[in-house]
Amino acid sequence: MNAYWSRPLNFPWPPIFYGISIMSAILLGRYMPLDYLANQPWILKVVGGLLIAAAVSIDLWALLTLRERHTTVMPNRCSTHLVTQGPFRYSRNPIYLGYTLMTIGIGLVTQNAWFLVAAPLAVAVTYVVAIRAEENHLLARFGIDFEQYRRQTRCWI
Repeated sequence: MNAYWSRPLNFPWPPIFYGISIMSAILLGRYMPLDYLANQPWILKVVGGLLIAAAVSIDLWALLTLRERHTTVMPNRCSTHLVTQGPFRYSRNPIYLGYTLMTIGIGLVTQNAWFLVAAPLAVAVTYVVAIRAEENHLLARFGIDFEQYRRQTRCWI
């Protein structure tokens, strides 16, 4: 099978990475709490709630945009269209951005600082394992169109 038809990933890893980071933050918060966010002003909980709402909105917007363009939502499936509309105008990875904002928001709402450690770790692992493979897939599949999109649009925000 050539690169044009290959899948970017063999398994949809990014949701698993973020799930593991969230579960790790919960467990670490329970057994080895970091008190940096404990008893902080209520405004942090409000900001956390707003981040969660933004994350859900971005993810839903991205999913709807992908469905409208009749391409896959799953990171382990072959893309049929290069999507540059909706949230993809602003970020090449709006779904992962949503996952990251969600992780940070949960940390602020629960006042668990481990979430603030887990979020950048999930970003790093997602970038190394998934984003590079996905972008190589899109480059092989869409060539110069993807290259132009990559030059014009940031990876995250």
